[in-house]
Order: sequence, then structure tokens, then C-alpha cells
Amino acid sequence: MNLTPLTNESRLLIEAKLQPIQGSRFQPTGFPDLGPATYSLPDGTPMLLVESAQSMANRLETVCWDMNASDWIEPLRGLPFVLVKDKEGKPLTNSVLEAHRLNSPYILEAKDKSFANKLKQELGTDDSTRVDLRKLANVLLKYDVNSLIHGIFIAKSEIAGGRMRLPRVLTAFIEAKNVTVASSGGVKNDQVDPSGDTAKGFGNVPFHRDEFCGEIIAYFNVDLAQIRGYGFEPEVTNLLIALAIFKIQKLLAGNCRLRTACDLIVDGAPSVTRPDGFTLPSLNELETTLPVLIKAASKHFSAPGDRDVTFE
Repeated sequence: MNLTPLTNESRLLIEAKLQPIQGSRFQPTGFPDLGPATYSLPDGTPMLLVESAQSMANRLETVCWDMNASDWIEPLRGLPFVLVKDKEGKPLTNSVLEAHRLNSPYILEAKDKSFANKLKQELGTDDSTRVDLRKLANVLLKYDVNSLIHGIFIAKSEIAGGRMRLPRVLTAFIEAKNVTVASSGGVKNDQVDPSGDTAKGFGNVPFHRDEFCGEIIAYFNVDLAQIRGYGFEPEVTNLLIALAIFKIQKLLAGNCRLRTACDLIVDGAPSVTRPDGFTLPSLNELETTLPVLIKAASKHFSAPGDRDVTFE
């Protein structure tokens, strides 16, 4: 795997064309009081947000997690994360799957303050003192590498006045252009009492739904400048870049079923739009290289038992 062409680049930009696995219609993400996020370009091209940046971050994390083992999938084993256990010692959640990663209430608001106190001690900064983001990056490398990729905001007043935050290194979203609306509907049937009280779940209930057709493109942006700004040794920098690319390739190779009516597959190989000439490592290549990079960087990681939290 050759990452040398990225040495002096500030961004790695990747695009992937997607299409429904069957048929031509797909269901986009929706928002409360808004519904589908439709908009138009200045030239009038009808556009649609298929999947938001925040949702894509969750998906890029989920594809790296082995639910049965309560650990990273095999190529990523050894990367540090915070494990939250219940009072019986069984896995409850973890910093990879929690929406706010280390800022999860299951980690920072648990009665077990051992890990929260470690963060406070290692990150604690006077409110009037400039925040040292390299210190934050080193602590995240020690306890939760995933937060270095997907960002963190530790909103605890006792830790630097709640100012410890890093933006996402890996940002992704899915858009569709030249979209048209495919309107349809149906009826929830009540075979016993079709005219029953629908407010209580009885009766026949007709409904409508809007799906869409269009050209779907997934966009991925890896902030290489931010990774280098952490000031890590070359093996750690390469690990973070490889991990970000792995997440992209893993998502595109597998679970792009965003919703029941939005099951997508990649239409052709992903393309690198910046920098010119960079060849994206394959998933197999990344799966072979990442364990080597993880082992080389492991001296910076804390021991697993040092990052366990018990939540009651």
C-alpha cells in the first residue's frame, strides 16, 4: 500500500456512484417537520439529500464493529476503545457505537468515575488557558482512536471549560441529482373492524409515500491536513489515513442498505477526484496492511482494562 502520493496533499476526495439494488426507486433520509431534503442548484437542477453527514458517520463506524464479539472486526483488532459494561460485567455499549463517542453519558455520567477522572486529569486545563488540541489528540490515540477519525466534543465544564473538540477527519454524505418524485401509497388493513378507531390503532388507514429516482453519488472527504496537524509519528499518521480509507471501502463493499426502501450498490469502482493520480488501496490490501500498522502504533495505546467503565 503506497500512501506517499498523499504526503503533501490537504485532502483526499472520493466519489462513488450508487444505484438501487433492484428497480429504480429509493427512499431518502427524512427530517422531522421537513421530510425529504430537496433543493435546487443555481441552474435549476433538482437535488436530494439521500444520507446526511451525521448518519454516514454512524454507518462508517458500524461496519467496523463485530456485534457478536463486542470488539472491532478482525483487521482492526487492537485499536483502543472504551468499553462500557453493566453491573454484571457484560458489554453494554462502547465509544465506537455511541453517538458522541467519548462524550457519551454512559461513559462520563456513570457512577464509575474512574475513566472520567482519567480524562479530567490528562486533559484538564484552566478555563483561561489556551486549549492544547495536540494533547487532546494524544489522549484520544491512547483511549479511543475512532474519535480522531469522526471527531469529538467533550462538553464537560470541568475539562477545559467544555472546549475540547475536534472536527471530523472523515466526512461523507450521499446526494442525488436530476431527481423525480415517484408517488405511491397503500392501506393498513383491519380485517376485523375496518371502520374502527384509528387513533387507537384500529380500522383501515390509507397512507401515501414519496420515493425518488435520480443519479445517486456518495462523497467522501478525508482531511489529511488535520491528521498531520496532530503531530503524530509517521506510523500513526499512516494508520489514521489507512483506517479512514478502510472505512470507506468497507462501507461501499458491504452494507449500503440505508433503509428498507433504500438498498444501494456501487455502480462501478469508486473514483479519486483529488489528488490526481492516486490509486485507492483495495479492501483486501487494507485488511492485510492495517494489522501491521496497528501493531506498530500499539505502544501509544492504553491497556484494555484501563479504559473500561461500569454503568449502573
